[in-house]
Amino acid sequence: MKTILAIIKMSRPINSVITFVTVFVAALICNTRQSIDITVFYASLSAMLVAAAGNIINDIFDYEIDKVNRPNRILPSEELTKKSAIVFYLIFTTLALMISSLVNNTAVVIVTVTSLLLFFYSYKLKGIPLIGNLTVAVCTGLAFIYGGLAVGNWKLGVLPAVFAFLINLIRELLKDIEDLEGDLKNKIITFPGKYGIKKTQFLIITLTIILILVTFYPFIFKIYSIEYFLIVLFGVNIILVYFIKELKEETFLNKISGLSKYLKISMILGLLAIYFG
Repeated sequence: MKTILAIIKMSRPINSVITFVTVFVAALICNTRQSIDITVFYASLSAMLVAAAGNIINDIFDYEIDKVNRPNRILPSEELTKKSAIVFYLIFTTLALMISSLVNNTAVVIVTVTSLLLFFYSYKLKGIPLIGNLTVAVCTGLAFIYGGLAVGNWKLGVLPAVFAFLINLIRELLKDIEDLEGDLKNKIITFPGKYGIKKTQFLIITLTIILILVTFYPFIFKIYSIEYFLIVLFGVNIILVYFIKELKEETFLNKISGLSKYLKISMILGLLAIYFG
């Protein structure tokens, strides 16, 4: 039971469930049929397992970094051995591939590609400025394409995939600032490590402004309805504007964890906006 609880913690259950919900909502958004069948559940479950496996392999490769940055995490605190973590990573990845085969052959390809991207991200790509961030953002955006694929209409998932890509790119850069000390000690050079915190701040703010502007596109071109616009305007964008304000404060480094939560909330509200719109 102790091992199972440790694995659940390592898999970041909240983030994994968000992945499940994201794919499911993406399927609802892209669906042009009268009903949703079991295929959508298979797609959502396989995506959740890929996300969980990605979190586990990331912690395995981050073991030395987490000794500095997050000594209370599962592996540094010795709640679980590396060997056990690797076994569960392989189990989750295998299950994801098996379940995706119940969707269609293209789904298997997407799960395979995403799993490989997350593995190489943890192994090497996260240490390449921006490339690692872009990798994670692309994988997140693919969740919407994947949900659309489950209902045979992936093209409708492209626009929400762009939103997801941008907000996760912002979030990844923010995490790089938070992990800067441990990354430098372990010779991992991320964007803030190479170009500095100030330039990373500027890039994050620029991307956030671009995201805010892009959120108006579906309403202006009548892709989504007024419900989408209202939730985005009074929910998502208010949070993003406040996020920019907090990021510009001199003491923002003390608030990074909270800033990341603002982005998570805006992601959830964004999903609701797209669904109701």
